[in-house]
Amino acid sequence: MPFQVGDFVFHPAHGVGRIVRLEERRFVREQARLYYEVLTPKSTIWVPVETYEAVGLRQVTPKPDLAQYRDVLKSHPAVLEKDPYKRHRELADRLKQGSFRAVCEVVRDLTARGWRKPLNEADSTLLRKARENLCQEWATAAGVSFAEATQVIEDSLREARQAYMV
Repeated sequence: MPFQVGDFVFHPAHGVGRIVRLEERRFVREQARLYYEVLTPKSTIWVPVETYEAVGLRQVTPKPDLAQYRDVLKSHPAVLEKDPYKRHRELADRLKQGSFRAVCEVVRDLTARGWRKPLNEADSTLLRKARENLCQEWATAAGVSFAEATQVIEDSLREARQAYMV
């Protein structure tokens, strides 16, 4: 099994959590299956062991990799789709991938868009959720507080703004 009790994991819809146990469960009329019980800051979720990859459950990013993701945050933002519906769908699809890189890129790109003009409600909501997940995972990976992780991310984005918004 790829995860052990006590491992920190990331779920695209729920953010960072910790595996607290493996449990055989039966939901409604299904056969009993083995599940990871994952405790997140807002809820407890059960992820089937045999389909964890399909739902995007993965290990929290290793601490040594954070430097490369800081570079992603500081890199040139991508130009986003002008049509708000297409843009929202495209960004939501990127976040559903669940990769840490995708979360970094979405935060970078939407933040940069917000520098040029106010974000609409859908973009603001998506950015808030992505930023919260990014800060949660960064804090967990680096072993620092949420506030310290937020500061590192904000500093990286500020550097990008100075470099690309001249």
